[in-house]
Amino acid sequence: MTDTLDTVVPRGIANLEVLDATLRDLAASDPDIRVLTADSRISGKLAPFAAEFPDRMVEVGIAEQNLVGVAAGLAACGKKPFVISPACFLTARSLEQIKVDVSYGANPVRLIGISAGISYGPLGASHHSIADYAALRAMPGIAVIAPADNCEAEAAIRRAAAVDEPVYIRLGKRKLDCVHPDGPSAVALGRATRLRGGHDIGFLATGEAVAIALATARLLARDGIDAAVISMPTVRPLDTATLFDVADSVRVLIVLEEHSVHGGLGEACAGALLNRGTSVVFRNLGLPDAPIVNGAQLDVLAHYGMEADRLGELSRRLLAA
Repeated sequence: MTDTLDTVVPRGIANLEVLDATLRDLAASDPDIRVLTADSRISGKLAPFAAEFPDRMVEVGIAEQNLVGVAAGLAACGKKPFVISPACFLTARSLEQIKVDVSYGANPVRLIGISAGISYGPLGASHHSIADYAALRAMPGIAVIAPADNCEAEAAIRRAAAVDEPVYIRLGKRKLDCVHPDGPSAVALGRATRLRGGHDIGFLATGEAVAIALATARLLARDGIDAAVISMPTVRPLDTATLFDVADSVRVLIVLEEHSVHGGLGEACAGALLNRGTSVVFRNLGLPDAPIVNGAQLDVLAHYGMEADRLGELSRRLLAA
């Protein structure tokens, strides 16, 4: 997935609005686009798509396993199904269907997990989705994408429609500012994007953690610490060329993600660096191997060190060691 894509969707809107606007634009010229949901609240928020293309939207009810099975059947018949469901349910309740019908069957289903990570916050562990990278990275043939902003989200949706392969796109819940200073034309799925240069420390982040890395880099700059920030929306396949280039140019490399420390981007990067024999001070910062505290998303992330002040403190300690 390497194409650079332009955009027509406004910035700073919620991800379901990005989905709706992008899918309507795609469906206008592609009669094979289909949208499937398993939650009436989601389909309600996609009302503009349903109104414009009523015969191309299916609400299956709270039946995520059936949702994926129906989508795989549509894909096998040449349609382009986009499955939209909360990430915690899509990647857990229907994991076997994703494994058999999508991965092993090589059916190009576009899986969209919304309100991912700890977006649901106070609803607790049942609604957290912090093992989805790990589960789907272990399955053959599924690209795993976690956009950092509306620009990357739209690019991911458009690229998913253009390729004949399974894709999982993980979206959060909050409205997001655009982190790309050059706009959406700078987004190239399959490649990391350098948002900020630096040679002291490198932050390699995915999804909504990218904004935290940028805030930390700005904070460290006040102390004369030069921090690079790289957005890596594609967790799989991994952009090892950029990973190695950054690791060779900094003293400390920190991977930041809203996912368990097991099986996510951090472990993927650590494995690639170890296999190459790269020597760099490395930290994988994600959610710990323990029950996660409940609370608002940003408060929970801050509790585990994913907040500018605490991440800045960690960076200074590692540089001083």
